[in-house]
Amino acid sequence: MKLSDFKVLTFDVYGTLIDWESGMVEGLKPLTDKVSRNLTRDDILEAHAYYESTTQRWTPDKKYYDLLAVVYRRLAEEWGVAVTWEECAAYGTSVRHWPAFDDSREALAYLKQHYKLVVLTNTDNLSFSGSNARLGVHFDGVYTAEDVGSYKPADRNFDYMLETLARQGIGKGDILHTAESMFHDHQSANKYGLANCWIYRRHDKEGFGATMNPGEMP
Repeated sequence: MKLSDFKVLTFDVYGTLIDWESGMVEGLKPLTDKVSRNLTRDDILEAHAYYESTTQRWTPDKKYYDLLAVVYRRLAEEWGVAVTWEECAAYGTSVRHWPAFDDSREALAYLKQHYKLVVLTNTDNLSFSGSNARLGVHFDGVYTAEDVGSYKPADRNFDYMLETLARQGIGKGDILHTAESMFHDHQSANKYGLANCWIYRRHDKEGFGATMNPGEMP
């Protein structure tokens, strides 16, 4: 497989282009600073992954910033901290401030010269607009969870992307799906017969951080 075999690069954003783990840990500080026991970074991220994935499954049409407010409240309940809904909502709106990885902006600018760039992301349109400003590139297609009405790894998200691209004359063989998360992206990409590229941001860390354990690795 060569990169030149493809016409379109489809990207996950959070965890792949945006350093969502650092953004989460920073955004959760008003909560974690009040927790009586010592929480490691992985403790925080793994608990977040659980509540985020379950909330996405039960309320797939909830906008991401509203969903994160619920996650904040669930974490506060688990850790025994009293919080207001205003604090929960403030965390939900922090997504637009999460930092990009240092290499993302330059890499996207280069790839844009040679490929169509498309986003398939588990976020809402408002939050993504803030992240897109940090990435500094115009994407040729942006497909958010808000647009689709569900969250990856649901089939519906990949169906939406593939059907939309097919209307533009872009087939599966033209696409390289690029992502960090085995749970959200690579298992589904393999299921749909999409070539995929693993951006292994946690190569120097154990576990799966802010994503759920996918079980068997694809």
